Amino acid sequence: MVGVGLIGTGFMGKCHAIAWSAVGAVFPDVAKPKLVHLGEVNEELAKRKASEFGFAKASGDWRAVVNDPEVDIVSLTTPNQFHPEMAIAILEAGKHLWCEKPMAPSFAEAEAMAAAAKKSGKVAALGYNYIQSPAIRHIGALLDEKIIGEVNHLRIEMDEDFMADPEALFFWKHEAASGYGALDDFAVHPLSLVSTLFGRVAKVICDMAKPYADRKLASGGRRAVETYDIASVLMHLENGIAGTLLVNRSAWGRKGRIAIQIFGSKGSILFDQERMNEIQLYVTADRPTEQGYRTILVAPHHKPYDAFLPAPGHGLGFNDLKIIECHELLTRLAGKPARTIEFAEGLEIERTVHAMARSFEEKRWVDVR
Repeated sequence: MVGVGLIGTGFMGKCHAIAWSAVGAVFPDVAKPKLVHLGEVNEELAKRKASEFGFAKASGDWRAVVNDPEVDIVSLTTPNQFHPEMAIAILEAGKHLWCEKPMAPSFAEAEAMAAAAKKSGKVAALGYNYIQSPAIRHIGALLDEKIIGEVNHLRIEMDEDFMADPEALFFWKHEAASGYGALDDFAVHPLSLVSTLFGRVAKVICDMAKPYADRKLASGGRRAVETYDIASVLMHLENGIAGTLLVNRSAWGRKGRIAIQIFGSKGSILFDQERMNEIQLYVTADRPTEQGYRTILVAPHHKPYDAFLPAPGHGLGFNDLKIIECHELLTRLAGKPARTIEFAEGLEIERTVHAMARSFEEKRWVDVR
């Protein structure tokens, strides 16, 4: 039985806790994990969250989780700037690691994390749950079968509106210490899909923007926003595909949108995470009188939907993707092939993001490698 530690109990911390709790019931081929030790910024919060999430122990010091001999793997879901120190400590303590994206605010820190993972010999996986979607897996199968011929153009977008209100207060994601903004907070998710479906990005040119120059402080006054909520990127992939990447954290009306348009020589494929149980497929092989986008509804024959539901039309959700990701991680820990993005591959995503930021600073096309 795998002993689990959790550091951080916000949005993603709860997602990890749900996944660890549910994975054994959904996927009986893995042993049910043991929720051992939860860490937070103070003992009171840690105890409350441990009771809510079902962890046996709680500590107000994250190092207690890392040093617990009953913990085999740690879920790290703290804000980005804390990842490097904590991740390296976890790996040096001989624990496996499930770390939320992005790896770190700076590329040097991400490199140090990847080096620590390699030296430790432990599994260090990143929280790229969207690659686990049955819809994305089926899109990958369609591309492998060349249903739409040779792909020549990719458009991918990620938009949410949690920063769209100009009267919303300044918070930690507006600080430069958290990273560039939408580019590394958001763009890493679409880039995980690009990496999984198409491979590496070769060169980029990027522009970024701040819709609001400053924000109100809870204590009074205002503070300048140090990160960019909007990024627009042109890119060329190593396999020759041309692409665009657009991300926006201030897009009113968009709640959890990752929209993909894939254009090939014999058709196209569309997908939107806000309608995550649907794929749109257009193929020129259809007769002209019937040509048009058809809706493919994700169903039990789109694995691993069937592990959750025996019938089509009921639909999976965000937390279900996290449960699938948890299953893949446990499969990987068992020494079997698994669909994971580990630190070495994750470092290439980070490399791409930093190349985009460098392109913005230098106002030119930049080679990723």
